[in-house]
Amino acid sequence: MPTKPTVLVTGASSGIGATYADRFARRGHDLVLVARDRAKLDALAERLRRENGVAIDVLQADLTVPDQVRAVEKRLRDDARVGILINNAGTNVGGSFVEQSLDDIDRLVALNATAVMRLAHAVAPRFAAAGEGALVNIGSVVGLVPEFGTTVYGATKAFVLYLSQGLRHELDPLGVYVQAVLPAATRTEIWSRAGADPAALPPMMEVDDLVDAALAGFDAREAVTIPHLHDAGQWDAFDAARQAMIPGFGTVQPAPRYTSAA
Repeated sequence: MPTKPTVLVTGASSGIGATYADRFARRGHDLVLVARDRAKLDALAERLRRENGVAIDVLQADLTVPDQVRAVEKRLRDDARVGILINNAGTNVGGSFVEQSLDDIDRLVALNATAVMRLAHAVAPRFAAAGEGALVNIGSVVGLVPEFGTTVYGATKAFVLYLSQGLRHELDPLGVYVQAVLPAATRTEIWSRAGADPAALPPMMEVDDLVDAALAGFDAREAVTIPHLHDAGQWDAFDAARQAMIPGFGTVQPAPRYTSAA
């Protein structure tokens, strides 16, 4: 693999994905940009080539369409130059669970969860065989907060976190780095696409700050990066509490609170 591997970025036409593309181009990496909007991809690619002198391929794909997902999978499997995958493409749907249409929910799950898993699965065997590579999955703090009420979106982001943590345990011993990035509210187009009222939106982190923080975590080889969380000890305590429960899962008798009424 070259000293600076090619980076494949999904959802690269705007927001977090476009900013990742910009930052890696500045670092001298060639890119493969994936998104639905060909015009935006072409404009971004032209600018990044001009400013940074890197090679950029554009791969138009809707990751909710099986044939188009398979085309990106093929690129990940076959192109040994691709050594970093930024699994960023995602969406949200407005309204509560009972208000959302099943078709919209299906597309949400296909993009936010299924496509993330499929692309990771396409590239992980090659990375593992090579003993190097990096897989970055963009999740959300919403996956930790069911109280926010974005039930299916949050469930997909909880999936992304678990997938990343599981892959970290499997792939880290083989030399492959896996990072989960969990943003909170960030100023991207996902809000308008979900039909949010701009006047009702909370204060948000700028996307440049979000990606620069995520890349600091990438460079430090963090397993989970939460740019909005100032007290890192809170995450450490949360994870330690989770791990402290594990021995209890191996008991063979129900807990007394479930048997006292018998």
